[in-house]
Amino acid sequence: MDLEVAGPHSGAMETFESLVRAEFTPKNTYLNTASHGLLPTRTVTALHEAVRLRAEGRSLDPLFDDVEAARAAFARLAGVPVGRVAAGASVAAHTGVIAASLPAGAEVLTAEDDFTSVLNPFHVRGDLKVRAVPLERIAEAVRPGTALVAVSAAQSADGRVADLPALREAAREHGARTYIDFSQAAGWLPMDAGAYDFTAATCYKWLLGPHGAAFLVVPEDFGGLTPVLAGWVAGEVPIDSCYGPVTELAHSARRFDLTPALFSYAGLRPSLELIEELGVDAVHAHDLALADRFRAGLRELGHEPVPAPGSAIVSVPGLGHRVPELARADVQVSSRAGNLRASFHLYNTPADVERILDVLSG
Repeated sequence: MDLEVAGPHSGAMETFESLVRAEFTPKNTYLNTASHGLLPTRTVTALHEAVRLRAEGRSLDPLFDDVEAARAAFARLAGVPVGRVAAGASVAAHTGVIAASLPAGAEVLTAEDDFTSVLNPFHVRGDLKVRAVPLERIAEAVRPGTALVAVSAAQSADGRVADLPALREAAREHGARTYIDFSQAAGWLPMDAGAYDFTAATCYKWLLGPHGAAFLVVPEDFGGLTPVLAGWVAGEVPIDSCYGPVTELAHSARRFDLTPALFSYAGLRPSLELIEELGVDAVHAHDLALADRFRAGLRELGHEPVPAPGSAIVSVPGLGHRVPELARADVQVSSRAGNLRASFHLYNTPADVERILDVLSG
């Protein structure tokens, strides 16, 4: 049965399936959203329109409007006021701002083998105590003196989902701040960014946007961050901040903005609108049903996936070498740490699950 979702532009009720079918036309069995998501038709159209503005020498003001609309849409998805959201280009840059704010000798607790963008800026400081523990132990590993806990909500390599409520409680008990990277979760896993000190997400995966857009959520009081990457767009009145030092930083999280990749945000705006139309809860249910179907099929074939309950990402040890074979069969997945990684999103169907299982069984 199709899930019903509201179509705010038409005023009619449309089904989940019909909305998705109108937006995506994959030419293969695409199970690689954890690497990058497919672009909706509306996003491709918006990108063409943005490029035409520049090619024809017209004002780019509408593209700056897209940045603000995308920021507002992400704030709604994250469950925070828009004034807490900064726009940038990568999670690594956002992590760098957080890393720069820590005093020398501060302890940063991380998960072993987490994605580099959420780890490396802390390591390159050279004067921080970065401690890594298995993901399953990260909440219990918070201790007095831990300044910050930095972890991905869902692990890129294998899809394991962090126990964020337990982490939040442990951090609160010991006075540690929290930094959560939602890059592999935003778009299919409901977010409550306000429950943590800092959150970030890149937008070219599950949020279906082009490369080159990422958001950072900060506390209302900015959490002690210094806008070390601030340029003219970080000014309260950007157009008045183009020359000389910025004399008045934005009174909102926009003080942490990086000069936006305008084409990226022009495409991101309709992508986020589609996620909102479908609803993250509906996407979550859809994605998990397919991932669980794949896990069950794998077990019938004698393969045991990495335990990752509640995840849209499925990682299978010992099958990474079969990725080229699957590609030849027009099934797109990834090889990560020697494992086959398949990821299921809103444009996937039960037929996609059966297709990959059929190739693997062959």
